[in-house]
Amino acid sequence: MSDDKEMINIQINDQSLSVPSGITILEAAHEAGVKIPTLCHLDLHNLQLYNKTASCRVCMVEMGSDQTRNKLVPSCVTPVAEGMAVRTDTIRAITARRTAVELLLSNHPNECFTCPKNLECELQSLAEELNVRQIRWEGERMDYPKDASSGAIVKDANKCIYCRRCETGCNHVQTCGILSGIGRGFNSFVGPFNNMPMADTSCTYCGQCVQVCPTAALTEVYHTDKVWEALNDPDKHVIVQTAPAIRVALGELFGMEAGTIVTGKMVTALKRMGFDAVFDTNFGADLTVMEEASELIYRLENNKTLPILTNCCPAWVKFIEHQFPDLIHVPSTCKSPHIMFGQIAKTYYAEEHGIDPDKIVVVSIMPCIAKKAEAKRPELTKDERDNVDIVVTTRELGSMIKEAGIEFDILPDSQFDSPLGETTGASAIFGTAGGVIEAALRTAHEWITGKTLENVEFEQLRGMDGVRKATVQVGEHELNIGIASGLGNARMLLNEIKEGKSEYHAIEIMACPGGCIAGGGQPYHHGNHEVVKKRREAIYQEDRRKDVRKSHENKEIIKLYKNYLGKPFGDKAHKLLHTHFEKRERI
Repeated sequence: MSDDKEMINIQINDQSLSVPSGITILEAAHEAGVKIPTLCHLDLHNLQLYNKTASCRVCMVEMGSDQTRNKLVPSCVTPVAEGMAVRTDTIRAITARRTAVELLLSNHPNECFTCPKNLECELQSLAEELNVRQIRWEGERMDYPKDASSGAIVKDANKCIYCRRCETGCNHVQTCGILSGIGRGFNSFVGPFNNMPMADTSCTYCGQCVQVCPTAALTEVYHTDKVWEALNDPDKHVIVQTAPAIRVALGELFGMEAGTIVTGKMVTALKRMGFDAVFDTNFGADLTVMEEASELIYRLENNKTLPILTNCCPAWVKFIEHQFPDLIHVPSTCKSPHIMFGQIAKTYYAEEHGIDPDKIVVVSIMPCIAKKAEAKRPELTKDERDNVDIVVTTRELGSMIKEAGIEFDILPDSQFDSPLGETTGASAIFGTAGGVIEAALRTAHEWITGKTLENVEFEQLRGMDGVRKATVQVGEHELNIGIASGLGNARMLLNEIKEGKSEYHAIEIMACPGGCIAGGGQPYHHGNHEVVKKRREAIYQEDRRKDVRKSHENKEIIKLYKNYLGKPFGDKAHKLLHTHFEKRERI
């Protein structure tokens, strides 16, 4: 409880409480250990996401006092007052909550068995919790076509309950402005202006709308069938790569504690599923560090455009293309780690193993929905060949492991295959906000100073704040570093650059608040910030347990440059590992 707020006295279910003035009945009930069901309400303070529309009426309680008669109020937006008496357990309150859910179900598709959110749907859970056993009102239902035009996100307006959590995430947290209420009354839902296809909007496909949607109104485009088809094609050499954030979240889908590191079990599962080789996207992250650190040094020493912006997040790239097209010369030109990996797999790896690149299928397991769209960007293909063929999310991988009948929690540990499975601690921290720039600085520091960096942990770059600023001394350079997690925070730093007020030398931007650990394709955190925090702690643990913690000391990376790429940021490396961006219309 805060000490600087006036304390007032209330009662909840005859329990006397002293609580700070200004909080809501819902918050007071939480302090009292009383659960009030919610649906539209979402308060992720540390992820900067608040949704208090009170539109669903699932949190109704009876409120009264000596001066007022009892009345039903939504607890999520009703502030407490001195002498207030609240009942959450009366027939009137329970019936109001149950009726609200029944009305939502009366206009909801009755297809739970085949729904992508089955057993993860908050509406489904509420119906069970509130003992809803029949739908008393049957009538006409909405009948809108599904929209999968983006290749990343599926919008099914028929499952929209108008909670507007996605709208809050898109407009207030990410500041993309894609989603808003459409229509009135029975047929209203949330979608893009004029219900245009998602592919025709400025959507970044960050997936934060998917992460907070309580139903399946917004989900990812599923690619699991494509993976099974490739694995069962004898003419294909199917390899898989897994992003750093996967290994600290996948276990949650099998009942494990959030933040459990399941790297070895994940590798074993993938091998049992039939992949010809199981590699680590962290190899691509180490490769990215080599190129980004080189590009940073090049810009510093040659008075080129600063700040340099890291370029690992495809949602953030699409954000700058739509929202700040005049600044597309500012980001690093490096491809993202999984695209770099795919490029190397279909060139260096193919040549080393005598495999026709056209027979190689690269599957990326990503915490990010935007990676699905990124893999199909035309500028990221080579010789009219996709660098990455199929992208599936952490959630999709979990479903495939279950579908294959693999008992994940009892699997033995296995190692990644070589040579593209050799990685460092620096690449592991790519999974959390601030990790990319820290990894790059570990290498840049040694290359600039020519001295061994003994303490590789840049604590001043770490944390969960949406915008972080720090100064790092690198030889004669005092580098000002900015970190933005969440596109709304990125907008703040980009506006500084646009207005000529930025004093940064380098900025890391991640579209998802918290970074990839809270990506749109990760297991649903259902508003629990502690889940995201535990994933973050596990990422740093993964770094610390590595023998090699600097990307430029990765022996397989050194060999790759010596035998194939030449020097970092050189001609061949630039041709294979760098890209360009497009100015896009803001819609």
